[in-house]
Amino acid sequence: MDKKSIIGIVLIFAILVVFSVINRPSKEEIAEAKRVSDSIAQVELEKATRAKLQEELQQNTQQQELSQVAPEIQSEESVLKEREGKFGEFAKASVGEEEFYTVESNLYKIVFTNKGGRIYSIELKGYSTNDSLPVVLFDGPATKFGLNFFSNNKIIQTEQLYFSTDLSPNTTISGPVVKKGNEGKIKKNEENPGESETVSFKLELEPGKFLEYVYTISHNSYIVDFDINMEGLNSVIAPNTASLNLIWSYDLPRQERISKWGEDRYTELNYKFYEGDVEKIRQGKADKEDLSTRTQWIAFKQLFFNSTIIADDYFSGAQIESNPFEENPDYLANFKADIAIPFTGSPRENFGMSFYFGPNHYQTLKQYDIELERLVYLGYAIVRPVNKYIIIPVFNFLRKYLHNFGLIILLLTIFIKTLVFPFTYKSYVSQAKMRALKPEIDEINEKYGKDKAMEKQQATMALYKRVGVSPMGGCLPMVFQMPILFAMFFFFPTSIELRHQSFLWASDLSTYDSILSLPFSIPMYGDHVSLFCLLMTVSTIISTKLNPQTANSSAMPGMQSMMYIMPIMFLFILNSYPAGLSYYYLLANLFTIGQTYLVRRFVDEDKIRAQLLMNKKKPMKKSGFQARLEEMAKQRGTQPPKKRR
Repeated sequence: MDKKSIIGIVLIFAILVVFSVINRPSKEEIAEAKRVSDSIAQVELEKATRAKLQEELQQNTQQQELSQVAPEIQSEESVLKEREGKFGEFAKASVGEEEFYTVESNLYKIVFTNKGGRIYSIELKGYSTNDSLPVVLFDGPATKFGLNFFSNNKIIQTEQLYFSTDLSPNTTISGPVVKKGNEGKIKKNEENPGESETVSFKLELEPGKFLEYVYTISHNSYIVDFDINMEGLNSVIAPNTASLNLIWSYDLPRQERISKWGEDRYTELNYKFYEGDVEKIRQGKADKEDLSTRTQWIAFKQLFFNSTIIADDYFSGAQIESNPFEENPDYLANFKADIAIPFTGSPRENFGMSFYFGPNHYQTLKQYDIELERLVYLGYAIVRPVNKYIIIPVFNFLRKYLHNFGLIILLLTIFIKTLVFPFTYKSYVSQAKMRALKPEIDEINEKYGKDKAMEKQQATMALYKRVGVSPMGGCLPMVFQMPILFAMFFFFPTSIELRHQSFLWASDLSTYDSILSLPFSIPMYGDHVSLFCLLMTVSTIISTKLNPQTANSSAMPGMQSMMYIMPIMFLFILNSYPAGLSYYYLLANLFTIGQTYLVRRFVDEDKIRAQLLMNKKKPMKKSGFQARLEEMAKQRGTQPPKKRR
């Protein structure tokens, strides 16, 4: 090997050594990499532990189902001995007979079961489904509710255990007649014990060692208070347990007519962070989220009803899961919440919470002061205040004096059209000015032709400036009206007040009014004909034809065709939307047509043109900025040049 080769190898080796030294991670980077690695390992360990827990839960459930038959062929002692291996100290509570207890208030009927000490079903009074059946939020053994925890290396599921109770089979809660929707804020009902019923289910292992569920049901309130009391269970529950898992899950039954723009669209799992914002899980798709921060409430929401669990303070965390059902005629989705209940290991433990079982009525939900009213979707952030501070107050005011919702929507339309009339009038006047300048615009177009678009645009803008016309004058007023237009689009589909309210041929203003069922389904349109939607489309086309802006659209190729295509598009979109919305748009179009004829009588376009021509002859007024520029240029021109040194 020659000298040059040896020098080259040495240099390469030296470069590699220097490169490795320069790129060697610092102590902080090594520590950060170790922390990330440990975090990943911890996450993987938690996943493995959770998977193992789920597997053991499934095995326990299967064994529990199989063991239900055992008491019929085995002696009580042998059954108890067998169950001690599965339930440990809870073995006696795993044997029993399921019994049901009914508690009724003026707003709902709750059925309890001693198996799990849980609510078996809840039926809302005063409401019916699309098939005229009672509205039942959940029902049946498929509903899951109970605590899960480890005891002596065994997974205990309280929903499999039998609780004792002193509740009579049927109880009715009575009280003074109070107007529906005037419930108080969430609080423990201790001031009027005569108007409430306390339901207690206790799972007692031995004297001084028990788990108790306490439900407080009050007259004229959709709130059910719920307390979990534990005494002496610190010796039973596995040590170092920081929290217990409260599992709540059920299938949401359909309440409304099947429609892709109806109940299916608004069924979702919502939650609110403690002192934070209201969020929701991804809509319409199977999804799950890990709420690792404090959470105030979790809501299983449908279009017009919801079941919400609310912490007196907060839940330390939760895992929520949504699994929608596709093309299921009976159920919409399965929602599940795995909620962390704090456990300190003290001899006595208590955790307070509440349930809301009721309608998605804005005023009813708003009074609880925990943002439950956000379950009523009022649109995007820009239109939500319009609904919140204008539409809903006016709508509620009209409801105090009227019971016909067709008339209420009519008066609401009159109010809105009156409110935006100044903008409408200003837009019409601006369009009249543009029409008055049509001869001058045609002259500019003829002068510059199609090849000089820039010069033509500059000449047009110069004309507008000289006569004092703003080309945006007709657009800006319309922009100001858009939030109200969109606010109504979100208001009507979520208004429970319209539910099962009839008007003319529409039997229910909260859903589409079908006057003809088609033997086939048209894409985007559906398999029915909505008359209100059809009339709305016709009125929109007439209103578009009368709109002065349509006549001026000849300068913009394709614009006139687009203005007529839009109503046809909305015919397909709104055919399955609530009849109340199409009825409102129909009324709005009729009022717009009337306003157009009215304004034409008071706006003299010949007079407007004469005024514009006078403005054209006047010397063009310079802007303040332009005047200052000319003054500066003039001063520079009169100053003597500076001498060079």
